[in-house]
Amino acid sequence: MQIQKLKRIICLLCMSLLSIPVWSQEKDFGIWYGADIKHEILKNLNIEVSAMLRTFRNAGKTEQIFIEAGPDYKINDFLSVAGSYRLTSNLEDDERYHLQHKLFLDLKGTVKVTDIDLTLRLRFQTRFKTWFEDEDDKIPDYNARIRLKGTYKTPSFPLNPFIYAETFMPLFVERDRVTGKYRLSGGVEFSIAKHHTIDAGYIFQRDYFPDLRDENIISAGYTFRF
Repeated sequence: MQIQKLKRIICLLCMSLLSIPVWSQEKDFGIWYGADIKHEILKNLNIEVSAMLRTFRNAGKTEQIFIEAGPDYKINDFLSVAGSYRLTSNLEDDERYHLQHKLFLDLKGTVKVTDIDLTLRLRFQTRFKTWFEDEDDKIPDYNARIRLKGTYKTPSFPLNPFIYAETFMPLFVERDRVTGKYRLSGGVEFSIAKHHTIDAGYIFQRDYFPDLRDENIISAGYTFRF
């Protein structure tokens, strides 16, 4: 019975992703590889360290590599706050890799609807560059991000399908549109042991600035909790 229910969810997930618009001035394909370590240092207080390699140009070129770390505090069963710092080596317009710094502040709320966890994440993000191609590079940029994620917690089976939508909204700048970028994603999480989880998914990303650009991304990740 649970297997049939899982199959229906996966089919609905695939149908939803197939409905994603695919037209744009530029299309690309990439693969993202990630790894996370999570540790509870105090009751309800966790520390997380993440690393990721992102490719683009049909997965043949490294776009960026980053490492990120920060705390996550669970206020109650429904609400948590988190903050983190990310150091990134990013390929820029001069075809060279330059360092960027990002700071994140998150507020997350989760509710359980039958076997589905619905999580809304509000994220404030700022980015600083360590090199300046023009005067605009000297000014930090800010984004507000909103992500809604649904995860089906499969009873008696360690495979959990998920789907999410996320939008990026530039702050403190004049733009022709409110949304600067959005992502739509679906995939599965698989618990291979008590402390080990792997995940795989598909991400459709549309970026509006500086030009309209679509990217189809395959993501693969590993998480270790202790």
